[in-house]
Parts: sequence; structure tokens; C-alpha cells
Amino acid sequence: MAHSVDVEKQQGADLHASSSNERGSIDGTATHNENAELKRDMKPRHVMMFSIACAIGTGLVIGSGTGLARGGPGSMLIAYIMIGAAVFFVMTGLGEMAAFVPMNKGFGGYASRMVDPAFGYATGWNYFFKYIVATPTNLTAAGLVIRYWRPDLNVGIWIAVFGCCIIAINVLNVKYFGEFEFWMASAKVIVMIVMIFSCFVIACGGGPNRDATGFRYWNDPGAFKEYLFAGDLGRFVGFWACLIQAVFAYTGTEVVGMTFGEVKNPRKNIPIAVKQTFWRIACFYILGILFLGMTVPSNSDQLLGALKKGTSGEASPFVVAMNLAGIAHFGDVINGSLLIFTLSAACTDIYCSSRSLYGLARDGQAPAVFGKTLTSGAPIYAVGLSSMFVALGFMNVAQSAATVFTYLTSVLTIFALLNWIAILISHIRFRAAIKAQGIALSDLPYVGFLQPYGTYYSLFISILVVIFNGYDAFVPVFKVDTFITKYIGTVLFLLNIAFWKFYKKTKMWDPSEVDLVTGRREAHEIEDVADQQWNEGFFKKAVNKFKRK
Repeated sequence: MAHSVDVEKQQGADLHASSSNERGSIDGTATHNENAELKRDMKPRHVMMFSIACAIGTGLVIGSGTGLARGGPGSMLIAYIMIGAAVFFVMTGLGEMAAFVPMNKGFGGYASRMVDPAFGYATGWNYFFKYIVATPTNLTAAGLVIRYWRPDLNVGIWIAVFGCCIIAINVLNVKYFGEFEFWMASAKVIVMIVMIFSCFVIACGGGPNRDATGFRYWNDPGAFKEYLFAGDLGRFVGFWACLIQAVFAYTGTEVVGMTFGEVKNPRKNIPIAVKQTFWRIACFYILGILFLGMTVPSNSDQLLGALKKGTSGEASPFVVAMNLAGIAHFGDVINGSLLIFTLSAACTDIYCSSRSLYGLARDGQAPAVFGKTLTSGAPIYAVGLSSMFVALGFMNVAQSAATVFTYLTSVLTIFALLNWIAILISHIRFRAAIKAQGIALSDLPYVGFLQPYGTYYSLFISILVVIFNGYDAFVPVFKVDTFITKYIGTVLFLLNIAFWKFYKKTKMWDPSEVDLVTGRREAHEIEDVADQQWNEGFFKKAVNKFKRK
């Protein structure tokens, strides 16, 4: 066994030695050393909870009201199921790759390794750009949440205070980030369970008004609502609006994949984390949307009024459901929850952008300094650069600058879709590589449900949304600013691919040349150490002693 592992290691070394600069670096430059590696200090419970709650945020708690008002409960439920299935297959595809060859270079690392270094370059920078814009967006949202109670205080104060806090957390060892997100995620889960269960009770007639709504609102005003146009075309556009909103709500689901490079015993814990995705989608998204559509009519004046409230608790359709049932003061509870959601998201944003930049540096696609870490394992320079963009949030203090900032935040959804597409294409190439190199599926630590067919379904849906997400730029009249914000992300992504291919003269990897060796040895060693710790542990010794008796 030891001999075969050494052979694998030598094969990986030979493969990298034969890869010229024209093909692009896969494993970083020679200036990097062992001290530049991230630490696998993320505990399994951190990753498990993170996988459940990482995407629960304002997109679901507040944004779902927009989908309900535009398309109705039926359209919204179908849209959330379709996008939920697509997201699930994104995660299972990522899980297959990450469990087989764990990497700490983010999604760009897999794109470079499985597809083309130019594709990885574009993917890594796309992910970095997404989260440096998302960080000030979420900090601004947190400040606006505080203004629900203290409208006299400038939002810039809270951007500064909360910004310093999340930067400090990201500078520390990743276990502290994991612990912070664990408790934040626990709070998210509790809040969502309370809201979903409350909607279910209200629909069954358990509210103060004793009105069992059931599926009444699916008949009047109807399950499928017209939007922008009359008749069937209007109902289809309403459904499409729900589909776009669902993408926004699911944005961030793949974030847990960024932790795979820092989790202990990846071959064991990555499949567990991926499987949690199914239950989160089914329980929090699908059931939440179903019960919400049963308790709030899509033509409710309170719902339409809530959509104008911004990011405060009053903007949530779940608060509207409570108000319609006669439950008062629920807005304060949701508002406090939104503060947790936005701060957790902002902290995660810096984590994701810094790890993406770290991976780019390790692959020679960003300045090497961003690939350096502290002894604690934190990529300090990458965290530092990512943190600087917190200052973009102060643009919201001035009205003129706030308009520019709004344009920046409008591209977040398309950035997320491009990330999903990059993961899916990488997975397709991964499957082609294991087939070309004679690796059986039984040798994979994890094989995704309905794969690779699920990946093709998700890729089709994602590309379709990327192409037609700007439908509202053309109706009722053409709007230049909307058109630019809906498609500029795709243009930048393609330009980045073209730039790196021209600059480095890269080529797409042949499936037989894809490196499926490097990283597997380390994963086996980590797994062996974990098993040894278990075998030498007190509990295991006690179990063995009991068996001998």
C-alpha cells in the first residue's frame, strides 16, 4: 500500500513537471512553501451547520415577497423547486470532486485543474469580485436594520463598527470563524423553524383570528399571477420573475464548498456536508415557500406595502403573514433576526473573497503575496485586501454615490450564476477525466445522486437564466442601465477567459492529462490520522474492552 501511494505521488510530480508555463500553473509557484498552506482546523460540526444555514438570508426572508407578488404562490413554489434541484446538483457535483481530490484553492482551483487555467482564472476572479461587493452590501443592510430602531443614527456608523468586527474574526484562525458561524447558523435555523412552523399553524387555523386559510389563496387571487402582460404570457413572465428571485434566494449555497480546504478529514466530512444541502432545500426553502403562499395572498395590500420597506423586518412577507393572522410585534423579532443574517453573511463574504484570492495566488494567477499565511493559517494579505472593500459601504451615505453602489449590487445574482456554471463545467470535465483514466466510480469517496445527468440539468437551467435574466430591461421600454447591470458580469467573465488564454497561451486539458493524483495522498494521510486518533481514543478503548469481556 505504501508503495502504491509513493507511485501516485511520483505520478503527480511527473505530471506537474511536464506541465509547461504555457499550460498554466496548477500547484502554485516555487516561492510558496509549507508555511503558506491553510490549516485544516474547521471542525466537522462547523461545516455541518454551515452547510445547512449558509444561504439562509434576506433573499428568502425578504426577497420571497417579491416573487409572491409577481408570480403568485404556484409559480413561486415551482420556481423554488426547479432552482433548488439545480443547486442540489451543483453541490453534489462539487462534492464528488472535493472528496476525491480535496483542494484549498476554491472553485477557481478546480476550474484550472479540470478544464483550463484560463477558465480557472476567470472563475476565481469572478468569485472574488462577487464577494468584495457583497460584503459592503450586507454591512449596509445591517446598518439599515439598526435604523429600524434608531433612525437618528447614520448608517455609516454601523458599517464601520460591524466592519471592524468581521475583519477581526477573519484575521484569526479559521476555527474562530467556524465557531462564530456555527452559532450564527444555529440562530438562523431556529428563526426559520419558528417562522415556517408559525405559517403552518396559521394556515391550519391556529392563529389568533382562528381563520384556517389552507389553499384558499391558491384559488383567489390564484396560484399563477399575471405580470407585465395579460393572459398566458403574463403568467409565464410572472413565473420567470419567480425563477430569477429564487436564484437570488439560493445564492451562497455553494459557499460551504470554500470550507472544504480547511475541514478535518475531508473525504469523510465533505459528503456529509453535501447531503445536508438536500434537507436544507426541502425543509427551509420548499416548505417555507409552500406555507408562505398559504398564509399571504399575492394581491395583499400589506404585502405590496412591505415591498417598499427596504431591508427592515417589516419588509418580510413572513411578518405580513403574522400581521394578517393577528400576531403583533413580530416585526421586531424578524428585524433582530435579519441583523444576525446580514452580519453572518458579511463575515462569510470576507472569508470567501480572501480564500478565492488565496487560491488565485497559489495558482500563479494573482500576486504571490496573497498566497502567504500567518502561522495560524489565515491568509492575512488576502484578508487585508478583501477587507479594504468594506469602505464601499460608505458610498450609501451620499445619495449620488448610493446610486452607483446600487448598480454594483445588481450584478451579484449573475456572478453567483456564473460560479454555479463554472462548478458544473468543472464537474463534467472531472467525470470525463476519471473515465479516460480508467478510474471506477466505486473508487470515489462520494458519488452524487443522478450524476452526471443532474449536472447537465443544472447547467441548462443556469445558462438559460443567464441569457434571459435581463427580460425586465426590455419591458415596457428598453432601459440601458438595467441591461448593462444584467449582462456586464457575463461579459467580464468571458473577457477574463480571453485575456488569460492570450496572455499565458493556455489550452483546455485533455481528459487523460487532468491531474487526479495530487491531493489524494494527503487526503488518505489525514484520514489515517483521524482513524488512528479514534482507535487510540478513550471511548474506542472502552468499547474494545467491553467487547473483549
